[in-house]
Amino acid sequence: MNLVSIFKQSPVVFPLALSAALAMMVISESSYRSSVGSIQDLVAMSQARTQIRDLHIALLDAETGQRGYLLTNRKEYLEPYERGIASIDQTLQALDAYYGADLPVAAVLDRLHLLIDAKRSELATTLRLHDSGQDDQALQLVAEASGKRQMDEVRALGAELLRHEVVQSSSGRVDLYRTMMLGRIGMATLSLISLLALFLYLRQTSALALQRSELKNLVQVERSRLEDEVRQRTAQLTELTHHLQTAREDERHRLARNLHDELGALLTSAKLDAARIRSRLAGTAPEALERLAHLVDTLNSSIALGRRIIEDLRPSTLGNLGLVPTLEILAREFSDSSNVQVHCELAPVRLEATAELVVYRLVQEAITNIGKYARAGHVWLNLAARD
Repeated sequence: MNLVSIFKQSPVVFPLALSAALAMMVISESSYRSSVGSIQDLVAMSQARTQIRDLHIALLDAETGQRGYLLTNRKEYLEPYERGIASIDQTLQALDAYYGADLPVAAVLDRLHLLIDAKRSELATTLRLHDSGQDDQALQLVAEASGKRQMDEVRALGAELLRHEVVQSSSGRVDLYRTMMLGRIGMATLSLISLLALFLYLRQTSALALQRSELKNLVQVERSRLEDEVRQRTAQLTELTHHLQTAREDERHRLARNLHDELGALLTSAKLDAARIRSRLAGTAPEALERLAHLVDTLNSSIALGRRIIEDLRPSTLGNLGLVPTLEILAREFSDSSNVQVHCELAPVRLEATAELVVYRLVQEAITNIGKYARAGHVWLNLAARD
């Protein structure tokens, strides 16, 4: 049974389903927008209540810090005072922004501004008198009843603002409940209407479910095949990488051994020959002795260069001293040669010899790139076992 035959048999179903769907969308969207607006208003009211309480707490903190400083002359009591004053400014700005368009409440807020400004002025004056050595005047100002009257009036105004927010919050909750109830009624009605067209799609749903099941099985089979292929390729790449790394290190080891055995022996032999010649020419040919001294220095530099090359190819300290001392030596040599400050935090770790060599090569390549391209002033090198 195709859609054309279904439509011919029941010509009212599709317009009815379409109308119900459109009506559901309109009701749902309007209910959503109204609910979101009500919730945002309730959140703003809750924040306003919190800010009113925070304002009172900040004022109390400032007054407490002032009293503590006046009594003990300890600077740490000024910290709650300064924190309270800063919090008062931030809270008043937030309340001004919130009540800016509410004229009746704005008048209350203006009065609250005046009282708080007067209270802050009183607190600052007492601290100034105390710091200037006029403790008696400062304590007399604190003992006056005007400060208590100001605080009582601030509490009264805060309570008035809180009552206003409670009324507004109650009204907002009523609007929210009404919107939600209308949305429920509308959605329930349209859901009942939509059930009239549900039977038209039962066969299509069954066929689609069967088709999805078959497609899912095909996808699962293909996925399993691809996963097996990926695992196989990954194993091959891992084996190839390991082989290349091993071959590279073996070649470096062979080259380092040849340099040490052959080139090192040749340079050492040449150095010994030059030393013997210099001993025989002692006191006879100053110019020749000078050239021989230069030759010996050149041979020493060549031997040192050969040692550095051998160490780069196959660090002997890695097998003799371990990974941490080797990295410290590498960092120190890099710092000396590049004038870059290296900060090392190296903890002992337990690794296989091949893994230690991989770590060493990684650090070696990294600092080489840093020295070539990074223009760095500081390098941090950390080594630790995690998880």
